[in-house]
Amino acid sequence: MSKNVKTIKELADELGTNKTRISRIINKNSIPTQKIKNKIVLEDNSVSLIRQYFKNETQQQNETQQQDETVSILRTELDKAHSHIEKLSNLLDQQQRLALQDKKLLEEYKAENDSLKAL
Repeated sequence: MSKNVKTIKELADELGTNKTRISRIINKNSIPTQKIKNKIVLEDNSVSLIRQYFKNETQQQNETQQQDETVSILRTELDKAHSHIEKLSNLLDQQQRLALQDKKLLEEYKAENDSLKAL
């Protein structure tokens, strides 16, 4: 083979994939091929297009992975915030109950004090 062409197998080996995947990319993206000695070959421009496809695919996978990690971190933070809100709500409820008890005790003491003054 000439230096300016590669077979699908050569490109697949170079990119760490299989011939079927390369063929699907070629068909899906209408990438031009040639047939030499009964083998399908790719010229440099076609090879570049397929490499770019893999590069874009890898970038998309990396972005998706980063987004998944971000979502996971945000969910963890949201769970912590919900837990904190629940604790604060319980503390507020407890404080309100204590304030109500104090108010009742003050009213009882006042009533008792008033009854002692009446004597």
